Amino acid sequence: MKRRNFLTTAVTAAGITVIPRHVLGGIGYVAPSDKLNIACIGTGTQGTRVMLDLLKIPDIQITALADPVKDDNRYQNWGEFELRNNIRRSIEEPLWDEGVKGCRAGREPAKRIIDTWYTKKQGATYKACTAYEDFRELLEKETGIDAVVVGTPDHQHAQVAVKAMGKGKHVLCQKPMTNAVYEARLMAETTTKTGVATQVSTANASSADVDSLCELIWSGAIGPVREVYNWSNRPVWQTGFTQLPEEQKVPKGFNWDLWLGRAEMRPFSYDYTHTVFRSWYDFGTGALGDMGCYSFAAIYRALKLGHVSTVEASANTFVGVVNGNPQQIPYASHPHAMNAHFTFPARAGMPAVDLYWIDGGMKFSRTKELEEDGIEFAPEGLLFVGDYGRILCSFQGGNPRVFPSSLNKDLIKPPQMIERSKGHIPDWIEACRGGKKARSTFESAAPITEALNLGIIAMRTRKRLTWDPVGFKTNNEEANKLLKPTYRAGWEL
Repeated sequence: MKRRNFLTTAVTAAGITVIPRHVLGGIGYVAPSDKLNIACIGTGTQGTRVMLDLLKIPDIQITALADPVKDDNRYQNWGEFELRNNIRRSIEEPLWDEGVKGCRAGREPAKRIIDTWYTKKQGATYKACTAYEDFRELLEKETGIDAVVVGTPDHQHAQVAVKAMGKGKHVLCQKPMTNAVYEARLMAETTTKTGVATQVSTANASSADVDSLCELIWSGAIGPVREVYNWSNRPVWQTGFTQLPEEQKVPKGFNWDLWLGRAEMRPFSYDYTHTVFRSWYDFGTGALGDMGCYSFAAIYRALKLGHVSTVEASANTFVGVVNGNPQQIPYASHPHAMNAHFTFPARAGMPAVDLYWIDGGMKFSRTKELEEDGIEFAPEGLLFVGDYGRILCSFQGGNPRVFPSSLNKDLIKPPQMIERSKGHIPDWIEACRGGKKARSTFESAAPITEALNLGIIAMRTRKRLTWDPVGFKTNNEEANKLLKPTYRAGWEL
């Protein structure tokens, strides 16, 4: 008798039932010996970029995907043929989409990419990926998936994530977490309730550079930090619309009703969709929400911030010509540029903090110390102002440098206090297998997301808002109405 048969017979005879480890682990648990079966929901340009990264990870198998767009070549690259060339390199197909005009993405191209790569690596044993138009159908039918990767436009993140978590699926969500304060809180609470592993894709939260930034500040290299300045050259997409787009014919294979999701029905236009969705209040979060999630992730970690106390913000004005005369015209979307001022209360051993944001390519004035050292600001960046010095770093917290340079003479590199990350996605995979939590869980990212969205609400209402996180309200009724989106029937959360 073979050893396996002998053991099975012996165990059965003894009246013992052998239970698979994934069952013992409970809902959402994946045994260390198993691959994670992944569903990619949202396969536009950013969803495809993330999918290409996941294809190379041996611990992951993408088995299903969903997107309301079947196949479209009117997406936008971050550079000529950027996405196509990335696909070619990733799946080792140098002639991929040769002759195709425009930037191509959607569920059918994504399925073809997945099937091409896995067939190369797994041969005849590979079972083709399943493609769905509606992510809700995927979640109902694909019972064998362990986790979901959310790559939809911002307004659909919570829809996918909450429904997936309700079915015990782990979730990796593209940034920003959501474009609604209410949904950020809901996503965090659902994570706590279900116990699944979550991660927001702000990879700098797991970077060694941000760890070094934290260790510098915590060691007292520049003394107590009371101010932070954060600037961005975003937006780098079409924005600052002063009127709603003109109606266009819905392209074949584009489920416009499904793409809209919870948002109010309106006529179709490409000026709402691919990349440009970031510019509309119903769909995106503008430059502050889209990019601030990166820089704020570093700031929150380094300064151990919690809920924001107050926020006020303002936008630039747009001047057009009306009846032959110059006239200021209000924006119908996120503006070309804005600034915001956030305040945070004192924490244990740390003073209150003022955090200043500015975008649209504008920058703050350089401090005396930076001027003396001849330091120029990069297009994007972060500046921490302490009682004894400054730390200047990249927008996402990288390459932290202490100023003035005279401080470096006596500066002793602080000891490593933080265990270094294995990587943003590897950390999440470990959490899915029952290990320690990833660094940017929905619970930890929710206060950041709430603050960013409150900044947008402050800009829209032109009010200085005081935030009550326990009562979940501001000091302004107009602002309170914007905390929770209006849901179309059938899309309520």
